[in-house]
Amino acid sequence: MTRLVTWAMNRPRTAIAFAVLLTLAFLIPFPFVVIDTDPENMLEADQPDRVFYTQVKEDFGIYDMIVVGVTDARGIFRPDTLVRLDRIAEAIVAIDGVVVEDVLSLSTTDNVTADGDTLTVARIMEDPPATEADAASLREVVLGNAMFREKLVSLDGAGAAFYVPIERKDQSHRIAQEIESVLARELSDEQRSYIAGLPVAEDTFGHEMFVQMAITAPLAMGVIFILMLLMFRKVSLIVPPMVIAMLSVVWAMGALIGLGFTVHIMSSMIPVFLMPIAVLDSVHILSEFNDRYPRIGDRRRTIQAVMQELHRPMLYTSLTSAAGFASLMLAPIPPVRVFGAFVALGILVAWVLTITLIPASIMLTREDTLQARVGARPAGRPMLDRWLPSVGRFAFAGSGRIIGAALLLLVVGLAGLSQVVVNDNPVKWFKPQHPIRVADDAMNRLFGGTYMADVIVEGTADETIKRPDVMAFIDRLQTHLEEHPLVGKTTSIVDVVKRVNYVVHGEQPAYDAVPATGEEIGQYLFLFLSSGDPNDLDNFVDYDYRRSNIWVQMKQGDNQDIETLEGVVAAFLRNNPLPPGIELRWSGLTYINKVWQDLMVTGMRNAILGGFAAVFILMVILFRSFRLALISMLPLTFSIVLSYGALGWVGKDYDMPIAVCSSLALGLSIDFAIHFVQRFRRKYAETGDLSVVNAYMFGEPGRAIARNALVIVVGFLPLVLATLTPYVTVGVFFAVLMAISAMTTLLLLPALLRVAAPAPSGQLQSL
Repeated sequence: MTRLVTWAMNRPRTAIAFAVLLTLAFLIPFPFVVIDTDPENMLEADQPDRVFYTQVKEDFGIYDMIVVGVTDARGIFRPDTLVRLDRIAEAIVAIDGVVVEDVLSLSTTDNVTADGDTLTVARIMEDPPATEADAASLREVVLGNAMFREKLVSLDGAGAAFYVPIERKDQSHRIAQEIESVLARELSDEQRSYIAGLPVAEDTFGHEMFVQMAITAPLAMGVIFILMLLMFRKVSLIVPPMVIAMLSVVWAMGALIGLGFTVHIMSSMIPVFLMPIAVLDSVHILSEFNDRYPRIGDRRRTIQAVMQELHRPMLYTSLTSAAGFASLMLAPIPPVRVFGAFVALGILVAWVLTITLIPASIMLTREDTLQARVGARPAGRPMLDRWLPSVGRFAFAGSGRIIGAALLLLVVGLAGLSQVVVNDNPVKWFKPQHPIRVADDAMNRLFGGTYMADVIVEGTADETIKRPDVMAFIDRLQTHLEEHPLVGKTTSIVDVVKRVNYVVHGEQPAYDAVPATGEEIGQYLFLFLSSGDPNDLDNFVDYDYRRSNIWVQMKQGDNQDIETLEGVVAAFLRNNPLPPGIELRWSGLTYINKVWQDLMVTGMRNAILGGFAAVFILMVILFRSFRLALISMLPLTFSIVLSYGALGWVGKDYDMPIAVCSSLALGLSIDFAIHFVQRFRRKYAETGDLSVVNAYMFGEPGRAIARNALVIVVGFLPLVLATLTPYVTVGVFFAVLMAISAMTTLLLLPALLRVAAPAPSGQLQSL
């Protein structure tokens, strides 16, 4: 490392040119980037629930669905409004990527009626009514059919819905935009429209996150630049750390793309996470250089002295930060593994670039310029010089009280941890005022629900689904589900059979039920299919009538909600045993989201525990002391326990961005402790006087730690300006994590080290 630094100082232009050439090489793969915004790909391709979901979609011809709503203050059952709705349906089915035959609306959905002994299956609205009387008659027909109420129309008749299945989820944002254009063209000022559904939320998030990257990443770097300029007062010293941060991102992302990985939701966040991390070592070097240069007065000798002091803690902070992120490679989520691996790579790249380009850039700065800007101290004492010694004296004198308060806070944090709830919902990745959130609220208030799940009834033999006991069981299960406030609507083959039975018996209420015999069920299904489209039942039953699908529309789609319904079904089964030869299994996009999010949270937890152990082992190697390693882990421990405990106390869900923050905490919280403990031990070995060591630690080392904490905390805060809540969460939560870590380092560590230090004649490394 000394030879590498010396080479960079002796040949600064060569070092910079070499870095530029390598950066150009890593830029080559960028035009070939492949973007994947589908959260379903968080799961391995062979993950059992994902395999089953894929099979269900193939067997039942199920597609992910966009839900469109139109409301009219005077009601939709007016000739003018119905004409508009009909034109909207025609335009929607003409959009590329829409599965035309499965679009549900007043204009495209069949109704079952009877004329004497003849069963008729025809469109609900073949042509829009021309008169108010015809519109009123249509209203009576639609609201009188339980299959259409709260699905195609709201109970009050003020809204109509369109269910738009799409060929691929990654087309949903584009299709939603085209639908928006149709709605803007067709609707009048007194009508409102909404577009909702998980596919459009997930794909829109995927598009908007890149916009947020383009805004927040430069904004974060701009804030860091201004902060560092205030600290170090010379642009030529500040530009290299900014360049190093950008080069680290280019190298990491170039390697990711070049190795054939897609840029997923997780990996798209690498630039925002890596840029503040990449300047940490630069801040330490510049802080020490700024403090030492006025005394030494020579740039080369100052760099050599700084690097001699910092080379060991910088190496270990980079290794531990990289290990923290590399621990994510243990997670069962492929994009999380990619994210962890390439952030770790970026951290190591930043370390190499820092120990070469920072010395090289300083050597290219003229000595007289450095003397004018760095060598001359400004009038008055900087704020940190006034504040830090007071903190040091307080930590030293009040060590017992600080340790006691820390233990109390730790207990409070652990109690909060016990109340943390794991929960997430991709729709809530948008702020409440976002059109997707507004549409989600409105649509789930008016209609059966925009969160789709499937309960698959699987039989062991052909024709199982036609059995009366199986049909009756499905009917009871649907009724039970619809009684729960989370469920707005369920639909299955049973609804079709009951409807046919009802209409062929003159719509007598007693026949709105499952027929008593298998022969009747088979006859009614034959009548329905022969009167309409033979493919009309494909979404609800397979060709052999071995498996059936219950389409469940949920009004809320959090992980906790789908888990609640799983419990509701389990309780139902305890009182209503399954008929012989069948079993139930959950599927659907809402369920799959719950699966990958649960896997991510548990996987991240296990990965973080593994990373915690790896960092601790590195601390033991660094300090050659078990007790010093334990002490050095305290900022990390306190930042995680207190911040995550606060989640439990305030009721904030543990979601995807919160899980990601834990890896950041693991990678960065240890940085401050390594610098503090290493330099404390070294100074104590020289002097043997704790008061002298304490005064020293809250001079140059304390300033470097405080400056780094400010850079990280302030560097992440611009994320609060993002329109997507995961970025806001990461910005706020990680700023809190780092603030706790810094305060623990500057208050608790000196208090513990005072208590743990041996007699003045001893050596701290003997601990």
